[in-house]
Amino acid sequence: MTDVKTDLSSFDSRLDLKNLDKSNWKTYRFDEIAKNISERVDPNNTDLKVYIGLEHIDSESLHIKRHGTPDDVNGTKLKFYKGDIIFGRRRAYQRKAGIATWDGFCSAHALVLRANPDVIDPELFPFFLHSDLFMNRAIDISVGSLSPTINWGTLKHQEFLIPPKDIQSRFSELFNSIDSLIEADVDLLSQTRITKGIDFESLVSSTSGELVPLSKILKQKKGKSPAPHKRSKYIGLEHIKSGAYSCSEFGDSNDAQAQCNLVDKGDLCYSKLRPYLDKAFIADFEAVSTTELLIYETTLASKSYVLHHLHSKPFINYVTGKGFGTKMPRVNHKIIGEYNIKVLNEERTVLDKMALYANIEKSALIKIGQNKCLQKSLNNKVF
Repeated sequence: MTDVKTDLSSFDSRLDLKNLDKSNWKTYRFDEIAKNISERVDPNNTDLKVYIGLEHIDSESLHIKRHGTPDDVNGTKLKFYKGDIIFGRRRAYQRKAGIATWDGFCSAHALVLRANPDVIDPELFPFFLHSDLFMNRAIDISVGSLSPTINWGTLKHQEFLIPPKDIQSRFSELFNSIDSLIEADVDLLSQTRITKGIDFESLVSSTSGELVPLSKILKQKKGKSPAPHKRSKYIGLEHIKSGAYSCSEFGDSNDAQAQCNLVDKGDLCYSKLRPYLDKAFIADFEAVSTTELLIYETTLASKSYVLHHLHSKPFINYVTGKGFGTKMPRVNHKIIGEYNIKVLNEERTVLDKMALYANIEKSALIKIGQNKCLQKSLNNKVF
């Protein structure tokens, strides 16, 4: 595995990152930096197999690891080619900009961007898009209140300072080396979760207990908070990581103008929207939340034990199959309640084993966070 410190040391010998001389850098309009690819696709009349919606793009990640199919959508979409950047122009504060690794088509709530190699190295371009400079500008020029959106006509006139081509490859090399470290730990995290899921199912199967529907275990809490909210933290679906067992991110409740759910520390929370995204957690702090979250207490089984079931492959397959609605499939408390889990005579052995996996996950998450902070710091020094 590459050593970031070594990379930084060798990089600094060629260029002083702490005191970059930008006197010979040039300012370009965004339409000189990148092209907006606006080819249209009819999902009902195309040979393309890959559809990318904004829900398939993870915030602050260059890598798109999920996709849908033409059957998932209707209406005219945008074509992209392998290597293009799919940038979420709707709700730009979610910081969604990923590199396409296939040919396909995407949501019209995105822009398909292609670097102009005469101005910017295509390998550097995605990191430029994830810089605070670009993202903050994108947020500033967004229009609309409920779903602020960027218009190409405004974005193309924005001006940015870009380094000379002869040093861009050095920045690309450094950013990519850090990104490789991040992705290695992301892969470790993913494999750990897969192994944990398999082990969990095996342990539950071999432990004595009784099958019980979740309707007898989950006790829905229905506390509401009208705006303006007294609790300062707001949890939206964008703050919840797929597959995570906790939620550390949050927004400002002053920005939530609608009625919200009340979330107390220790509550079990489950996202009923797009159940295939696997969003469930136990709250570490009190907050208000989107009403797309179901808030629970439990009886007969601990919240931790139930949470492992909510993240299990059999449960995700079940709720995905039961989701109603086409564009925004969702489930409800009744559907969830019809799923049976085994209530164990003794949970401790299972949960102790799961805690070992949790320690590996925690270590990987810490390393990912540290390298993302480093990447962001360097990115903002350059741009």
